Amino acid sequence: MSFDALLLLSFGGPEGPEQVMPFLENVTRGRGIPTERLAAVAEHYLHFGGVSPINGINRELVVAIEAELARRGMDLPVYFGNRNWEPYVEDAVAQMRDNGIRRAAVFSTSAWGGYSGCTQYQEDIARGRTSAGPDAPELTKLRQYFDHPLLVEMFADAIRAAAATLPESVRGDARLVFTAHSIPLRAASRCGPDLYERQVGYTSALVAAAAGYQEYDQVWQSRSGPPQVPWLEPDVGDHLTSLAQAGTRAVIVCPVGFVADHIEVVWDLDNELAAQAAEAGIAFARASTPNAQPRFAALVVDLIDEMRLGVPAVRAGGVDAVPGYGCSVNGQLCTPACSSG
Repeated sequence: MSFDALLLLSFGGPEGPEQVMPFLENVTRGRGIPTERLAAVAEHYLHFGGVSPINGINRELVVAIEAELARRGMDLPVYFGNRNWEPYVEDAVAQMRDNGIRRAAVFSTSAWGGYSGCTQYQEDIARGRTSAGPDAPELTKLRQYFDHPLLVEMFADAIRAAAATLPESVRGDARLVFTAHSIPLRAASRCGPDLYERQVGYTSALVAAAAGYQEYDQVWQSRSGPPQVPWLEPDVGDHLTSLAQAGTRAVIVCPVGFVADHIEVVWDLDNELAAQAAEAGIAFARASTPNAQPRFAALVVDLIDEMRLGVPAVRAGGVDAVPGYGCSVNGQLCTPACSSG
């Protein structure tokens, strides 16, 4: 399959204080979230001047992808669009249409299956094409990449780098804790039984082995919504409390569920969880995410090559395999089991 462009498709984030509430209203539209809850979340963004890291990181990633494409001799322009804030996916697809793009690959900044991790991006693709009209380019969403060796390698290296920042006296006893964004249990089975949870667990096992850890914990973070609605557990904060009670002296937290330093990473982990660890007397280190590393750009182009050249999928292994779903075209679901219902 040939492509004449690449679209980097992401979540979006505000880039100034005046944008924070409109952005959060976009994210939560139709969900009935009280204004006071949005105001509380807005404070997380305002702590950083109202600027989410995500757009800046994605722009850096676009530059890295362009360099990797050039290195491999691939002449593909790279476009950037978001679901919830500028640049919107609708505008990106319209620009592609106006530039004569006929068929583009789409890389989403989520490695996972499930509704939030995959299906919503397919909905973004369909909405962007509808907005662009009958001359919209064909858009092929590249596969989920939770098991790509470069993703595993980047997180394993980040864990080793984080461990090196701990005091030598506790470094050897540090507990490795993987965390990913929690989701409601009712959403966890939309794309096959607990697909997202199993994919995250699979990647954590691969990364732990690559980093040289036989033991680790898998937890979740950043849940929202009413307390009576069950979400994936344990919560990372509750788990840290349990570790403190058990006498743990150091932790390495790896946000394996995030490919970039979102607000959920820099606020929930670097601020709230780090403060909790300090209060409990636990040495704390947070592993970095891939962000805009050249290796992440290489991963993106690997996924394009899988489709463009028809080569076998590049996958890591070593623990019980978890299925990942393949590419989808123009926002169509790639398996009947994967739906938003």
